[in-house]
Amino acid sequence: MKNKILFFDIDGTLYNSEKKLPRATYNAIQKAKENGHEIAIATGRSPFFLKPVLEELGLDSFVSFNGQYVVYKGKVISKRPIPMETIDKLVAQATNENVPIVYLDDVKMTSATKDDERVQVSMDSLYYPMPEVDEEYYKHSDIYQILLYVNEKEEGNYASLFPELKFIRWHKFSVDVINKDVSKAYGIEQFLKNTDFDIEDAIAFGDGLNDVEMLQSVGTSVAMGNGHKKAKEAATFVTDHVDHDGLALAMKKLGLC
Repeated sequence: MKNKILFFDIDGTLYNSEKKLPRATYNAIQKAKENGHEIAIATGRSPFFLKPVLEELGLDSFVSFNGQYVVYKGKVISKRPIPMETIDKLVAQATNENVPIVYLDDVKMTSATKDDERVQVSMDSLYYPMPEVDEEYYKHSDIYQILLYVNEKEEGNYASLFPELKFIRWHKFSVDVINKDVSKAYGIEQFLKNTDFDIEDAIAFGDGLNDVEMLQSVGTSVAMGNGHKKAKEAATFVTDHVDHDGLALAMKKLGLC
């Protein structure tokens, strides 16, 4: 088999429902590496949230922020920060409506809002401390993602006001905000421009709505049995639930390990 490049979502794909990496998954990925395949992460997470899984699997390549920030073998190969003028307008709208905002660059989160319960609850779900407060942090750092604390109705209003942005719900209180034309599929494109791999050599594994474009774009794709209906519809095939070693089973089926 020609060597492949494999892209893995984290939550619900690599990590099981206990937020742990199953032993069968770990072994399958190490075997795939031994067989000459390249391994990368493709996630909505920020680079600073990736350190544990990168270290556990011995990886240095990833698509983060749903394609906004891409690293190959430790080197940044693509960056798409949200334009400052767009953030200016978003902040003005959010401030006017008393909507909390959290900024994410490649090293940390910074909140524009102090002591909001919605932010606290969402940070608790991530096991992450409350961010430091700096309303104007975006003016002196590249921002790759924003957490906007809106309900579904408000989300629709913001989507209408900001057609240049994409809103991806990750929590009942909050959505991820990134550039409209960026996705995990876009991030994978940047990988392929910087390697000898073709799109047919790319295999993607995912479970969520933010995986759909990635699953549709690569040569072969696998949706987890626990995945969203739209992810399953987008994939080449569906494997078992992540808690039942679905990822390792799919990799064996594809002859990767």
